Amino acid sequence: MKTNILGLPVKESELLVKELNVLLSNFQVYYQNLRGIHWNIRGKRFFDLHVKFEELYTDSQLKIDMIAERVLTIGGTPLHTFEDYIANNKLTVGKNISNDEKAVQLIVNSLSDLLKIERDILNKSAEINDEGTNSMMSDFISEQEKTIWMMNAWLDETL
Repeated sequence: MKTNILGLPVKESELLVKELNVLLSNFQVYYQNLRGIHWNIRGKRFFDLHVKFEELYTDSQLKIDMIAERVLTIGGTPLHTFEDYIANNKLTVGKNISNDEKAVQLIVNSLSDLLKIERDILNKSAEINDEGTNSMMSDFISEQEKTIWMMNAWLDETL
């Protein structure tokens, strides 16, 4: 089996690059959703949510960079056009959302969809002993699960 400089199988790494680029694309859409609700939120919870949404989009910017750098690390090229992002998107695009509950529900739904992509990547990276990708996905998953729990608590809903 042919391996790359990291000792990972080349063919499987190329497939993993594709999956990571799907995640990258979806994180870009999530980021834009967060920017939109940050800008457009209205109502009595404005101050709290405006700050929270900024915290989330700042965190997603860091994750976007981490995903792109992981793609480069395992020998791929990260996607970087809106055309590619839309073609790979699996998230609901939130447009002109100003209601607090709709905004928080969009976050919950987006994170849930991102978790599905990340769990699939985690399974594939585990199969080839790609600890770098495993670690990143594990960290993303645990953070996002906690955020979903907190957002659902805010919505006063149960998992």
